[in-house]
This record gives sequence, structure tokens and C-alpha cells, in this order.
Amino acid sequence: MTKLLIVDDDQHIRELMGLFLRNEGFDLIEAENGLKALAIMEAETIALVILDVMMPEMNGWQLVKEIRSFDEVIPLLMVTAKGEATHKIKGFRLGTDDYLTKPFDPLELVMRVKALLKRARINASQIIQLGSLELNRQTYDVKRQGQLLTLPLKEFELLFTLASYPGQIFTREQLITQIWGMDYEGDDRTVDVHIKRIREKFMDDRAFFHIESARGLGYRLVVT
Repeated sequence: MTKLLIVDDDQHIRELMGLFLRNEGFDLIEAENGLKALAIMEAETIALVILDVMMPEMNGWQLVKEIRSFDEVIPLLMVTAKGEATHKIKGFRLGTDDYLTKPFDPLELVMRVKALLKRARINASQIIQLGSLELNRQTYDVKRQGQLLTLPLKEFELLFTLASYPGQIFTREQLITQIWGMDYEGDDRTVDVHIKRIREKFMDDRAFFHIESARGLGYRLVVT
């Protein structure tokens, strides 16, 4: 059973999270501050940590720094009443993977936890399955029912990035930075060209996924 660690000094918040997450089959361990959380992580195999920012003895910022000093891959979901952009930026810079602001919808919490765990599995295996299509980032192979397909590197990276976060909108700027690099000086419309090529090549896979345009924003991959 997947074991999660909830770190929050508010018992009612821990109980609320626990109620919904246990109903989804997760095994939970609770801690009311960062020091106890670190002690638990030394003794237990934890798949994901949900943590508050404002806590006694060791706050969430310090806890993130401590965790990242010995574990760079475990998903960290920060939950806090502070919704300012500066707090989110600080959390991401320290190593937080996602951010949820109180008050939150418990169902959204569950969805974010599942998304983070799925992302962690993808990062570990570097393989994404989209229906009969398999993307392997270790070899940059694309296979449909075992048959090897040819896909240029940039198209592969673009498809793999979108497929790693199904349903999430990526702006052209984000995709340019992640795939072409911050030093890229070309037109960001090159993303549109590559998306068009990907759509044409995978028309036969629309029963499993498609790339959707988000008007004025960018693109997202939708699993069907």
C-alpha cells in the first residue's frame, strides 16, 4: 500500500486529509511538525509528503530544505493558507512539486496527490503508455503495438512533456524553455508547427489521446 506522510500542526486538517485519502486506499502517517516528520522519514518508506508551511519547531520551508538534502525525488505537496505568488515561488525554488492553498477542496487534494504519484512513476521509469503507444525517454523510442515508429527528437520531447502531465496546459513559452532551452531565439510559433506534425502522425491514436489547443494559452494533452 502506498504510504503518505501528512505534516500539519492542525489536527482537524490532518483528519480531513486522512478521511479522503484513506478512502482512496492510501496508508497515512501523521506528524505535527517538521522535526517529527524527519524522524518518521528515517524509519519509514514514504511515497509522498503533504506539508504545511506555518508549523512550530520547524516550518515547512525548513522541512523542504531538509528533505531535499537527502531525497531529491520524493514528491512534496505544500498546503498553506498563504496564497501569495511569492510564497509559491519560494516553495518551488526550495524543491516543492505542487502547491495547494487553504481552504481547499479535499477532492482536489486527492487528484493532486494521484497526479504527483503518477508523475513520480513516470520519472522513475521514463516510460509513458498512451493506449497502444509507448514512449521511452531512455531510448527515445516510440512504439505502437511493438512496432518502432520514427519521431524527431523535438517532437518526441514535446509529446513526452505533454503526456507527462495529462490535462495540464502548457504555454508556448513554457514549452520553448523546457524543450528548446532559455537561449532559443526563434519564433515561439515553432511550437505550433511541431504540434501540427504530431497531430498528423498520431491521428490513428485519437481513441486514446489527442492534443488540445487552449485558446490564447497553449496546449494540453487529453487522455480519452
